[in-house]
Amino acid sequence: MTLESDIERAAQLILHAWHTVALTGAGHSTPSGIPDFRSPGSGLWEKVNPMAVASIFVFRLQPQAFYDWIRPLVRLMLNAKPNPAHRALAEMEEMGLLQAVITQNIDGLHQRAGSRRVLELHGHMREATCIRCYKVVPARALINKFLADGQVPVCEDCGGVMKPNVILFGEQLPVRVLNEARREAQLCDLMLVLGSRLEVAPAADLPMIAHQHGAKVIIVNYQETYLDPQAEVVIHADVAEVLPRIVRVVREDMARAR
Repeated sequence: MTLESDIERAAQLILHAWHTVALTGAGHSTPSGIPDFRSPGSGLWEKVNPMAVASIFVFRLQPQAFYDWIRPLVRLMLNAKPNPAHRALAEMEEMGLLQAVITQNIDGLHQRAGSRRVLELHGHMREATCIRCYKVVPARALINKFLADGQVPVCEDCGGVMKPNVILFGEQLPVRVLNEARREAQLCDLMLVLGSRLEVAPAADLPMIAHQHGAKVIIVNYQETYLDPQAEVVIHADVAEVLPRIVRVVREDMARAR
């Protein structure tokens, strides 16, 4: 099949679905300048052992190691702008064609693009929690200070280390968000997998849950995934180029049907 026929097939699946959910991974944000974790030559784990900088165990013992590692990544996220793939999902939601975005990303670009229902499986940078007294505070002021001086943020109340509300290795995913994502996977009749290799559980299990409950799956990702053989449409290309083209076909077909 040609790319054009794959795009048309994907558009028709979206138009005829009654409950569509998107699962997005790091590849959804790489066009915005945020590196993924595993791509050869550019992935964040190419140069550092994730367990040495991004595990909860190391964080409790050596928080400076985590903050030194994440500092340039935070700068990138703050300066990044939503790309056409983010805007395409927001447009789908606005048209009533997308019921939820489930994301593995912590950059907040879906919300900045206009998406309203976003389930963040791996947390976010909008808040931070003290690991001693568990006080939760907005993170922006802490981030700005940390970017300026490089020092580990501490709690104003007890002096404990502040941890951004992102999920580190060794931590459980937020139960409410994970359960809601699993319900969406069971309920949907179409799931879009966008910019994810489907290698990190439990997020990687969600498309299979959807498939086992009768949903069709569309995959747009550079690399192959374990679910490619079961998917209705598989496009190995840049999601920031392909997804807007799919949504444009959807929009044009809807206009002709009026």
